[in-house]
Amino acid sequence: MEIYKFQTIKSTCVPIHSENIDTDQIIPARFLKATTREGFGNHLFIDWRQKDGKMVADFPLNNPKYSGQILVAGKNFGCGSSREHAAWSIFDYGFRVVISSFFADIFKQNSLNNSLLPLQVSEVFLQDLFKSIEKNPDTFVEVNLEKQIVINHENGREQSFEINPYKKVCLLNGYDDLDFLLSKKVEIEEFESKKRMFFVGK
Repeated sequence: MEIYKFQTIKSTCVPIHSENIDTDQIIPARFLKATTREGFGNHLFIDWRQKDGKMVADFPLNNPKYSGQILVAGKNFGCGSSREHAAWSIFDYGFRVVISSFFADIFKQNSLNNSLLPLQVSEVFLQDLFKSIEKNPDTFVEVNLEKQIVINHENGREQSFEINPYKKVCLLNGYDDLDFLLSKKVEIEEFESKKRMFFVGK
């Protein structure tokens, strides 16, 4: 997967109203045999997108009136098994943000480790956002990670959101854990040098 530096996103959204969407619904287990992260987007929500080999026309991912980099979903998104492939498939499909009122903890961590922002909002804000998208599928939502604010541009309502400070730095800079350590190389070397001088002085 390419390094992705998260910048402010202003995008239309794809809404999936269902609650308790589990990782097997996101990416069924039969598609977990690949050894690389690419290609999983083709199978995202595949059992909802297709029935008996035919596309389900009114499913949001198949509906041409919905598009964008933001997936909006019901509460308790990403529950079930801990497969990292769920985050891979959402990112590979083209989404960069998932908005919900609650995320399963393991899915949240897997997402943050794979350049996907799980943005948790209040249930009131979520339902208001669903209504805006239903009224106008061209509704733009702005996600400013630096300021930790999400804005519904259909009605101007906004809400702040929380994120682990370390993961925020990683997302903004396109870092994985190793990249973050390498970015601190100078500070680490200075610390080690001071520590050696301290013990030599003793």
